[in-house]
Amino acid sequence: MLLAHISDLHVMPKGELAYGRVDSATMLRNAVAHLNRLTPRPDAVLISGDLATHGEPAAYAHMREILHSLAVRYFVIPGNHDDVDNFRIAFEDHSYLPRDGKFINYTIDEFPVRIVALDSIVRGRVRGDVCGERLDWLDRTLAERTDVPTIVMMHHAPISSGLQHIDEVGMEGVAALEQVIARHPQVERIVCGHVHRAIVARFGGTVLASCPSTAHQGCVDLRTDGKDTFIMEPPGFQIHRWNGRSLHTYTLAIGQFAGPFPYH
Repeated sequence: MLLAHISDLHVMPKGELAYGRVDSATMLRNAVAHLNRLTPRPDAVLISGDLATHGEPAAYAHMREILHSLAVRYFVIPGNHDDVDNFRIAFEDHSYLPRDGKFINYTIDEFPVRIVALDSIVRGRVRGDVCGERLDWLDRTLAERTDVPTIVMMHHAPISSGLQHIDEVGMEGVAALEQVIARHPQVERIVCGHVHRAIVARFGGTVLASCPSTAHQGCVDLRTDGKDTFIMEPPGFQIHRWNGRSLHTYTLAIGQFAGPFPYH
């Protein structure tokens, strides 16, 4: 089984650039084209938030138009840049999403690997949180199917990344989340976005993998006073491959490159 993971699309209304510089719509088209070229194709695509930079209906309409070309199903969660009300309207045809309630939590149980989506956003704030209500839902949900390998998808990365500008807008409730994850060894991977960078870390007895952005990347500034900046490095995505025994994660750059060439 193959699951692709993209994140932090930051699409704007037509004719506008994210941060006045990033053509995120064209970059998302390139990501969709790359995903469609994969052989074999993924069974589905996970999209872990920040789909629209400012959450306007026009931005979601633009983004849905681009994603319409994606050849496989996709599953979404909101990020801190998303407007939850506009997000719900934009994806009202996605029946797996809850229609009401405070949080957008859900499960996908149709694949060999279970997908558990956990809402980590706080309206009106960049910094995320997993409050007691969300943690209780996660604990109950994971306890329902302890024999099925599981991916937990969220927007915020519940780790100290070493990137000061990212950690300042990270998330709360991390210690309690780690305890919940540690109680459920069937969790093979936590996948997230927000950091605009591929980072791998141990968390709660499992592996956390953050995904690059399909648009701009966060600078790797490891100074204690690191600045809040981005860089136009090549965008990327991840592939998670379940071979029936273990889950392998691959990080790929988006684009068309010379090759493949034989080694001999």
